Parts: sequence; structure tokens; C-alpha cells
Amino acid sequence: MRSDEQGPAAKKPDTTGAAKPDLGEVRARIDGIDRTIQQLIAERARWARQVGKAKGKLAAAVDYYRPEREAQVLRRVLDRNDGPLDDEVLVRLFREIMSACLAQQEPLKVGYLGPEGTFSQQAVFKHFGHSATGLPLASIEEVFQEVAAGNADFGVVPVENSGQGTLQVTLDMFLTSPLCVCGEVELRVHQYLLSRSADLAGIERVYSHPMSLAQCAGWLRQHLPGVERIPVTSNAEAARRARNGDDAAAIAGESAGHVYHLKRLAGPIEDRNDNTTRFLVLGRESFPASGHDRTSLLVSVRDRPGALYGVLEPLARHGVSMNRIESRPQHGGLWQYAFFIDVEGHSEEAPLKDALAEIGAAAGGVRVLGSYPVAVL
Repeated sequence: MRSDEQGPAAKKPDTTGAAKPDLGEVRARIDGIDRTIQQLIAERARWARQVGKAKGKLAAAVDYYRPEREAQVLRRVLDRNDGPLDDEVLVRLFREIMSACLAQQEPLKVGYLGPEGTFSQQAVFKHFGHSATGLPLASIEEVFQEVAAGNADFGVVPVENSGQGTLQVTLDMFLTSPLCVCGEVELRVHQYLLSRSADLAGIERVYSHPMSLAQCAGWLRQHLPGVERIPVTSNAEAARRARNGDDAAAIAGESAGHVYHLKRLAGPIEDRNDNTTRFLVLGRESFPASGHDRTSLLVSVRDRPGALYGVLEPLARHGVSMNRIESRPQHGGLWQYAFFIDVEGHSEEAPLKDALAEIGAAAGGVRVLGSYPVAVL
């Protein structure tokens, strides 16, 4: 390999501004680095194939996917990064490389709340990369059903928003579904007003998912008072409907505007500048610890004084941090409730493992929905 193909180790660029660089030499250096990057990606893909051979003949792509391993790789990327690219950019690049390498065996099939252009689809790409095959489905319930039936390898469903709280339909599905939580995605959500018309004054109705309407309620009161707000099953469905009339608009992400050929009338229009939605990754099996994990629990309590305290006290005593607790009516019992609890740690490792053993004796029932890597950016 020639010296101009050795990458940044051969000669670091002078960033002091002491002399004007020769443009031809700079471009030659970049070309050499590009060749080296391409060679290394190809080498990584070949070694990824060796992983498949080492595991032996497995049934499908899902058998090769290891979320704990991906999380460890991405954390090392962050640890090594000292610029000039920021962490988010580097994580996205490495995620796509891993996605492409995995897809050599067979692309993962990932179900999500469709149609195409939803924030759920964006969450799929953020977590699994663009080499995964997305399966748009009509409802959150259908995402659970398709993963449980084996028609999708994984599913991605929204569970909570930083401003509007929990999506109850997702929690309720866990009361009867056998699926596990094997990952989480945090997606910064920007909402836009989209229409085929370019005239804001002519808008008479706005379609969107109920949670998105709530996220933009202040903006709507200020800029479109009196306009009819029509809730639909997803933001992409809102965009699909809005394309049918000049007097209609949708609140959705920019990707939905591209898919359904709508103009951006305004945005971002969300009321909170930290508007973030958390998604859960659904699977049929649990995975080993990654070193920085979260565990989701479903706990039913006996109807007696101090029952909930008996569940929470062991967590505090063992030094386990609780991230979230939410109650939902339990199926099959009037005025009986199940608690969804997110805690730090992996269920197979101390101190959480020890705390769970004590909780099991105090509670009416404890189910570990899943232990999974904390979202990497």
C-alpha cells in the first residue's frame, strides 16, 4: 500500500492555519483514506461471515443478531471518539456498517406501526440500520401479533413520550403477550405541519396521531384556532389523508412529507424543545448482559396493606435505581392492578438478581419482561 493510502496515521493534516494546503494533495489524501476505509469495511464483512460459520448453521437472521454485542461495540465507538465528528454521527455510521454486515446472512424483518413514514419507522432505522427490512403494520397490537407468530423477527413500538407520558396500549399488550423487551430506542421527535397546499390560511382540518396533536396543542391554539383536529392511527396515515385536499394538513415528521409529497407549512411545531419518544424493541427471547442494562418488570401485588412497599423496599435496600413505575388495571380481576417498573441493571446479575428474589416472595407475581442495553444515543 502506498503512503497516501495509509490513512490519517501516515500524515495528520495541519490545522494550525500556518500555510495554505495544496488542494490536489488534500484530495489525493482523501481518496487514499476512502480506499482504506472501503478495504476495512470489506474485511469486517468477511469476518462477520466467519461469526456465522463459527455458530454453525442457524435457522434465520434473527439467530445471528446480538443486541448486547452491538451495544458494546457502539459504546467503544463513543469512548474512542475525540472528534471532529460528533458522537451521534459516528454511532449512526457504525450502526449502518453492522446492519449491512448482518444482512449478508439475511436481512432482519422488523415490524412497526405503519404506514411508511411514521416515527416508528425512523426508530427501526435508528436501532437496526437501513439494511433491515421494515414491515409496516396497521396497529401496535398487530406488531405484537406478527412478532409472536414469527412473521417478524422483532418489533418496534412506542411506549412513552417525554411530554405526554405513557402509551397505554403498549403496556396493556404485555398483560397477555409472551414477548420480551430486548431493546430500547430514544428518538428526538420534530413535528411539522404538512399539506399539499402552500397557504396556511386555507387549512380547515388537521390530521394526526392523538399524542402528536397533544404535543402541538399550544402551537395549534396560537396559529390555527378553531381548525378541526382529527385523530388518526398514525402520523403517516395523517399525511396520507392530508394529500387528498388543499384545505387539509397533517402533523407528522419530515419523512412522511417526503413519502406523501406534501409541502412543509411550518415546523418544528412541538411545544417542548426536548420532545423525545421512547420505543421498545420486541423479541421472542432474552439476551445476556451488555454491561449497561435496564430491566422492565411486570409486578402484580396482593390486596393487603404495604403490598407495594414490599415490592419497592428490596430495590432500595439493594441499591437498585428505579427509572419508572406505572400501574394498569389487571385482566381478570376487578380493581386489581399490575405495576410496570423499569429498573437499572440486568435480571441475571447482582444486585438486581438478589432484589428480584425477595420481591418474588412479597408480590403476587413477578415477570421479567426483559433486560436490555440502555439506548446508545
